[in-house]
Amino acid sequence: MTNSPTPVSLRVKPGPNRLAVTGIGNAMLDIITQDYDEVYKQLGLVKAAMALIQEHQLESFYNAMGPTIEMSGGSVANSIAGVAALGGTCGYIGKVADDDFGHRFTHDLRSMGVELDLAIASDGEGATGRCHVFITDDAQRTMATYLGASNQLRVSDINEELIARSEITYVEGYLFDLPPAKEAIRKVVNFAHEHDSMVALSLSDMFCVERHRRDFLDLVTQDVDVLLANETEIRALFNVSSLDAAFGALDELGILAVVTRGPRGADVATVSGVVSVPAHEVEHVVDQNGAGDMFASGFLYGLALGADPVEAAALGSLCAGEIITHLGARPESDLEEMAIEAGLL
Repeated sequence: MTNSPTPVSLRVKPGPNRLAVTGIGNAMLDIITQDYDEVYKQLGLVKAAMALIQEHQLESFYNAMGPTIEMSGGSVANSIAGVAALGGTCGYIGKVADDDFGHRFTHDLRSMGVELDLAIASDGEGATGRCHVFITDDAQRTMATYLGASNQLRVSDINEELIARSEITYVEGYLFDLPPAKEAIRKVVNFAHEHDSMVALSLSDMFCVERHRRDFLDLVTQDVDVLLANETEIRALFNVSSLDAAFGALDELGILAVVTRGPRGADVATVSGVVSVPAHEVEHVVDQNGAGDMFASGFLYGLALGADPVEAAALGSLCAGEIITHLGARPESDLEEMAIEAGLL
């Protein structure tokens, strides 16, 4: 198979002052609880789904939760934390409020070595975003999300410094939910192209794709180098009923894409065809929260090192396998050591 081109040589870490990956996304604090009593039902939530809530609901949802784990979150922030755990240099762009949750978000990522460019919300732009995650015994996650300041990212909030130093710029699809953020994404993409940074896009969520299909198709067709999605998201993007049809559409576009399929692993679509990569085997699944985000960590970091896409997907699979064995979206094992032992770093 002919490998897709990547910006650096195989297993050559980005040079001084360079970043492997910089992500831009909804800056949220994850508030995670093990929900043995199905509290999510009492709050009117639908199991394994995500519901948006308003600022006035925050206190009641937080008070209803049992003991919690609180950490910086949001899909792309999780992925960036994973890159840091693999030993990679990385950056993050987002927006928080000047409140306790914003301070926790900032401290958490910075303590991992992530370089931050966080805009601070003005009055009227809401509190720091947060996601209340209820994990049931079957490892399903049910989420109540308050977007708040995270979804108020504007063009004026975007600086090019981190992007200019990055091998890959990773964009979160959820940001398309407000017009100012759409404009900000365009600025990010332009900066990335100006500085020879590959643009990677996460489709984020099937419903997000359905809301913004035209915008996503325009972006994928013109500006995206690497596309990350799960099976339902990629079918929604091309409005097709089968995965094969989606791969046909990807082949016409000629971009690199990876489609995650849970326990069936991932399919890597390159100009040379589709290659399946098996899921990393684990003894017991505790929490599926963050599996896709952590897959993206390994996949993008592998690409930034110059690995071919199939090998990069194997690294992503290893990372996803670690995260589903425990509660929370942060690795508890030494990811870098695991990857080295597996011959993937």
